[in-house]
Amino acid sequence: MHRGSSKGTAAGAAAPETLPLSASPAVVRLDLELVRAGRRDRRSVELPGGSTVRDALRAIGAPAEGSAVLDGETPLPLDAPVHAGQRLTVVPTFSGG
Repeated sequence: MHRGSSKGTAAGAAAPETLPLSASPAVVRLDLELVRAGRRDRRSVELPGGSTVRDALRAIGAPAEGSAVLDGETPLPLDAPVHAGQRLTVVPTFSGG
């Protein structure tokens, strides 16, 4: 008998209905603080692993091209990956009119 042969093996247990945790997509939870007109609106979001700053902005309904995002005092590009536990500040960069 060669490897991979099903001959001579007893009937195995059925495949589990749930996948192991390693097969589940990673979730990233982060906090965003939207600062506008002297008000601060804090929101927490959960995003799939591999999400970007742009994805985080979309999750809170903020326009990506009309916002600056800061991690502390460091500006982040829209395609920067987000990390679990991050606290980002979102500042609108345009005014209506």
